[in-house]
Amino acid sequence: MQAILNPDSLIQKAPTNISELEAFPWTEILQGLVSKVVTFCFHLVIAVLVFYAGKFVIGKLHAILKVFLQRRNIEPSLATFLLSLLKITLMFILVVSVVGIIGIETSSFIALFASAGVAVGMALSGTLQNFAGGVLILLLKPFKVGDYIVFGSNMGVVREIQIFHTIITTNSNERIVIPNGGLSTGVINNFSSEKYRRVEWKVSIAYGSDIDKARKVILGILADDERIIHEPDANICPVATAPFVAVSELGGSDVVLVVRAWVDNSVYWDVKFAIGEEIYKRLPKEGLEFPFPQLDVNIKK
Repeated sequence: MQAILNPDSLIQKAPTNISELEAFPWTEILQGLVSKVVTFCFHLVIAVLVFYAGKFVIGKLHAILKVFLQRRNIEPSLATFLLSLLKITLMFILVVSVVGIIGIETSSFIALFASAGVAVGMALSGTLQNFAGGVLILLLKPFKVGDYIVFGSNMGVVREIQIFHTIITTNSNERIVIPNGGLSTGVINNFSSEKYRRVEWKVSIAYGSDIDKARKVILGILADDERIIHEPDANICPVATAPFVAVSELGGSDVVLVVRAWVDNSVYWDVKFAIGEEIYKRLPKEGLEFPFPQLDVNIKK
């Protein structure tokens, strides 16, 4: 056995004549070889079984993830990438495990790949952060294409959600590209996510004006508009209420009324502008004046 492990000793023990040839430990060497071959074959069989069992499990996981992504309506390009990434990662782990079962040293091999991975990760830290953010956005869907969002000082309609960045278009048709890294961890205000949205107006009337009359006129304007939701469905929006008018504050020269009503999200701006204009036209006709800033000047002689 020692001769197998140490080739130099085998050379030193090599027979030089017939008597030494007869005394040479052939049986010991043969037994060592047989033991080695049997052990190797056993490990090889185990490795083959583990490999095919691992491939079967990977296939099942691949199928489960594919169904999950389809049910979540994930972008096809992202779904394909995630499925490929899962398969490659699991196959790499499987191959390393199989090689280790056979008896080949894998620690240095794994350390090399780990070092390379760390180096690449440090070099591409910002890019990888944006990539991870894009994956989270496409998976969790805090917004979708067509939604009107506000992120920091940026606001507009979402036009594209790509893997590294999101593109929005502002009200003035400016194109803004936002990295997904910050977008996935920041605060996003999504104005399009809910069916109902509340519209609010501030209306100032002069002191001495009939508040009840002003309320009646404004509620009449809201009642005439079919886009106003007068009986909101609590199942759709629990906080929605019928239209109302109330005194909001008492200013220096005016009484400020707050007007609130709920509308379908799709007509928010149309109602906002139309009702505001109608209030401006109707109140003066009903004898309700809009105040102007006043300054009393006392002249002493």
